[in-house]
Amino acid sequence: MAVAPPDNGTPPDSRQPRNGFDRYFEISARGSTLSREVRGGLATFFTMAYIVVLNPLILGSAVDGDGNTLPIPAIAAATALIAGLMTILMGVVGRFPLAVAAGLGVNALVAYEIAPEMTWADAMGLVVIEGVIIAVLVLTGLRTAVFRSVPTQMKTAIGVGIGLFLTIIGLVDAGFVRRIPDEANTTVPVGLGIGGKLVSWPMLVFVVGLLVTLVLVVRRVKGAILVGILASTALAMLVEAVGDIGPSFVDGAPNPKGWSLNVPTLPSNPFDVPDLSLLGQFNVLDSWGRAGWLVVLMFIFTLLITDFFDTMGTMVAVGQEGGMLDEQGTPPRTREILLVDSIAAASGGAASVSSNTSYIESAAGVAEGARTGVANLVTGVLFLLAMFLAPLVVVVPFEAASVALVVVGFLMMTAVRTIDWSDYEIAIPAFLTIVLMPFTYSISNGIGAGLIVYVVIKLAKGKSREIHPLLYAVAALFVVYFLRGPIETLLF
Repeated sequence: MAVAPPDNGTPPDSRQPRNGFDRYFEISARGSTLSREVRGGLATFFTMAYIVVLNPLILGSAVDGDGNTLPIPAIAAATALIAGLMTILMGVVGRFPLAVAAGLGVNALVAYEIAPEMTWADAMGLVVIEGVIIAVLVLTGLRTAVFRSVPTQMKTAIGVGIGLFLTIIGLVDAGFVRRIPDEANTTVPVGLGIGGKLVSWPMLVFVVGLLVTLVLVVRRVKGAILVGILASTALAMLVEAVGDIGPSFVDGAPNPKGWSLNVPTLPSNPFDVPDLSLLGQFNVLDSWGRAGWLVVLMFIFTLLITDFFDTMGTMVAVGQEGGMLDEQGTPPRTREILLVDSIAAASGGAASVSSNTSYIESAAGVAEGARTGVANLVTGVLFLLAMFLAPLVVVVPFEAASVALVVVGFLMMTAVRTIDWSDYEIAIPAFLTIVLMPFTYSISNGIGAGLIVYVVIKLAKGKSREIHPLLYAVAALFVVYFLRGPIETLLF
């Protein structure tokens, strides 16, 4: 079914393609303009540029089974390179505003669970294998078929859940919401700021930036989210220049009132020569003998399930935000999008930066007006430039970038009204899908729990014919996924 272009206030007669570039990317057909795409690409980059810094910190802090570590500068350069290339590929082939970079969660799994059982090359080899398997599933049509088998309202719930997930990520990254230490002797897991109070300058920057951005959004100002990020960064730089706040960790000791991830100061030297020595440093064979085939299979299965369904959820959420889904909740060129995503997973392993996947932060660009792959060209080029301008990338602190995540979370949450909450057969699975994503910090957990409960409820009501045959297999795989801890204990 064709996707109707979103109504962005663009007259129908202006949606005729102006040239070959416009025709290929369907800029006018989707009710967009080149300026909106550029603005959206910029917003997406600034919202997810943190991965160039965070991915090296995660991978570089771990050791493999031989006690070796990966060089952080090389991880940073390769992270930017693969993110740039795969984001551009997604734009050209998928023609969908979905940026790609090293996946959070998966990189931690690789760093802290897989690599200690083997060498770094072996661990990255498993990521390559997983990416190839997903590519085969796409080419055979199975991955697309699984996606289409999910009920439309469940797809909506996935988008809403991801919106809440983005919101909690933004609030936590900004330090506005924090984990309450165990020694506080309370059953409350999280609280406001530090000790229930907003007592740091970085938190003030986040609050001011959020209020400014919300006002701009309400007033329908073009580029509201991008302006909010840039304004928050400028304020953060001013505050740091006057107050000398410093990072959240100083010489290994926590500084709760410091900046998260990046200290907003202009670097003395904005240029750096990229170290690409990690490219091609992977091995797909040795891990089987060293860690054992059962261990390797469980690692691959975990990677596969995480990548398989995270991307589906992200794709739906971004398409939902931009009004780019058809009546079945399916975005255009689903097969191409999923194929590029699988290539990105294998490419991330081949470059030793862990599996690359679609980023939900792309919704920030869509909220700025991006509707086509042109936005990806902008984001991808900026990632490639980040290889040489890495010092400039680290100017934006979490407190400034997180503003966009909270605002986009609200925009995605508005789709909750389309779920039929009077029908418990869909409402209960939808509810679990929505709440478990932010509460467990995992898109896959929310999707898995929702689909399992959906199948169980339909069977209990004697409505097995309403369940797509593929959903039985998906639900069974998620049962294995959730029980992989006991299974590993029994087997190993």
